[in-house]
Amino acid sequence: MKFKVSELFYSAQGEGRYVGVPSVFLRMFGCNFTCSGFGCKPGEASLEADEVAKSVHLYKTFEELPLVSTGCDSYASWHPAFKELSPTYTEDELVEKMAALLPNGNWQQPNGNPVHLVITGGEPLLGWQRAYPALLDKLHERGLRHITFETNGTQELSRDFKLYLSNWHGEITFSVSPKLSVSGEKWEEAIKPEIIFDLETYGITYLKFVVEKVQDFDELDRAVDEYRLAQFAGPVFVMPVGGVVSVYDGNRINVADEALKRGYWYSPRLHVDLWGNGWGK
Repeated sequence: MKFKVSELFYSAQGEGRYVGVPSVFLRMFGCNFTCSGFGCKPGEASLEADEVAKSVHLYKTFEELPLVSTGCDSYASWHPAFKELSPTYTEDELVEKMAALLPNGNWQQPNGNPVHLVITGGEPLLGWQRAYPALLDKLHERGLRHITFETNGTQELSRDFKLYLSNWHGEITFSVSPKLSVSGEKWEEAIKPEIIFDLETYGITYLKFVVEKVQDFDELDRAVDEYRLAQFAGPVFVMPVGGVVSVYDGNRINVADEALKRGYWYSPRLHVDLWGNGWGK
């Protein structure tokens, strides 16, 4: 199997349960959502990614692409105009490229701390499940013990992938980020509580919702109620909208205050705090 990879880089985990943990990020190309509503008025959609796409010929790598203040901040991981910027690798090539990124070339550091692998997107469970076992087996042989899948929670696990996960010797986490209406996605397509049971069966699972305004919390409460009715037992994080510093700074305090008031766990966007959310960070 070959992998269409948008980004491969080493950084700190910026969101959710493992904020600050050194991690290798494998960003797969392709998604079933566009999340074009972020930062826009209700009913409107961001055109920023399309505008950048008009001059795609000017960019040779992901790192050269501009950031956007509305819509999906990782737009180039799914927008077809940027597909050619995503190289294709075999699992052997990925194993070696990851090894070159690791401190000391190892997943387990001399100080006793592990480096995590974060498989993200786009949507990393969309069409890639049959490709992961060969890659993860080789990485396990090199010492990998911690994997996080960052998923929107709409993709069912295949029978074969379930079997593989049940026998994997290490820690598996599913960071599930269902999309509220602020994203521009439809509730019936984005909120899939029936899928959460399988994820909890095979790994540590938590929910992470992105909100823009205090008013979004009522919809968040409704969504969480749906997941609790489906017997989801894990924690729920809330994270502010903001793929660029100006938008993030305008949201984070109000979102954090309301999250605390309602008893949710607040997640920062550490990459925005530290590096302005640049590509490869």
